Amino acid sequence: MNPLPASHHTDLAATLAGGASIAAYYMRGGTSKGVFFVGRDLPLHGPERDAVLLRVIGSPDPYGRHTDGMGGATSSTSKVAVVSPSLRADCDVDYRFGQVAIGEPLIDWSGNCGNLSAAVGPFALWNRLLARDLVPDEHGYVSVRIWQENIGQVIIAEVPVAGGWPVEAGHFGEDGVPFGGAEIRLQYLAVTDSEGPQSLCPSGNPVDLLEPELPTGERFQIEATLVTAGNPTVFIRAADVGLSGIEIAAAVDANLELCARLEAIRAAAAVRMGLVPDAATATATRPATPKIAWVAPARTYQSSAGKTIAPEAIDLVARIMSMGRLHHAFTGTGSIALAAAAVLPGSLVWQALHPGADAGQQSELADEVQGAVRIGHPSGVLNVGAKLVRQADRWSMYAATMKRSARRLMTGLVQLPHTSED
Repeated sequence: MNPLPASHHTDLAATLAGGASIAAYYMRGGTSKGVFFVGRDLPLHGPERDAVLLRVIGSPDPYGRHTDGMGGATSSTSKVAVVSPSLRADCDVDYRFGQVAIGEPLIDWSGNCGNLSAAVGPFALWNRLLARDLVPDEHGYVSVRIWQENIGQVIIAEVPVAGGWPVEAGHFGEDGVPFGGAEIRLQYLAVTDSEGPQSLCPSGNPVDLLEPELPTGERFQIEATLVTAGNPTVFIRAADVGLSGIEIAAAVDANLELCARLEAIRAAAAVRMGLVPDAATATATRPATPKIAWVAPARTYQSSAGKTIAPEAIDLVARIMSMGRLHHAFTGTGSIALAAAAVLPGSLVWQALHPGADAGQQSELADEVQGAVRIGHPSGVLNVGAKLVRQADRWSMYAATMKRSARRLMTGLVQLPHTSED
């Protein structure tokens, strides 16, 4: 079985000139969709590759529709992934993720998509990218070890298989996806640096005081929890920006003053986390990370599907911005960051879960904390867990776990516009 033909054109100049056909999959992973490529079918890293991928997606599109491309004109559906046999001895495939801007000629390669990560294992199996034979366990699962190149993280994807191919149909449900699928179990392991596991809080503090600047020049102060888990993420209290935590996209996206305030906070946090030299750079060149989210104690609300979510079904409510707009559910990497912050004593997420509790006393109990959290988001509920370890007063994420589903939506060849005679 050969599920995908090879690219028709391998010459880079011909590809960029137009008229090329490139082998690709259009895949859903969790609540996201993206165009997947095998690395050998694309130009090397750099402007040439980005030019091809932008044209495939249909960006930049000043109309915000992606009418002339494969993108879905939302942050959840304007994505690309490049997967190749791994260059590392401890992994099966290398995976690079690109968040494609809709109105700008920009692909942000700084972070990961936790939802789309669920599709990487199946894509690798469909394309026979693994150098080793995988033997299913007693439950019919195989473990694919993924090297996430953007952030330097190992992800273990347990993928259900039958006859050597990924199983896609099933009864596993996830809010934000209208049909059931086969359950894929994801484990996101610690990101390491020269000192060992990467510090969860770049500043070393569970809460930082930021002083963002608005486009008007006005400055204000706000408390935030800054964590690097999944993706760099900024958490604030919903009440501190006049929100409740149960907002819908239409109300947030139409409030330009609110969006400007949230972006100012996000940009200031990017500087504090050492990701960019100044706030202007964060806004101009790094729109995908860090993400910004706000949290509040659990309360009743209506999901986007019209379902009543009761406080007993969740642990807190949260909303997260993605590429300047409210995410329709909750990003996968954002949920990993939230799960890590939820068990970090003293963080704003921890405070939302434990009103009035003594974070100092909790912090002294052990050098290891873990737990799961049920996130109430616009589409419903998402369950995710995390384990933290502490060494020399520095907390780091040991691992995070999440369950998603994924499937192929289309396979074949994406086309670039023909501009010259063959």
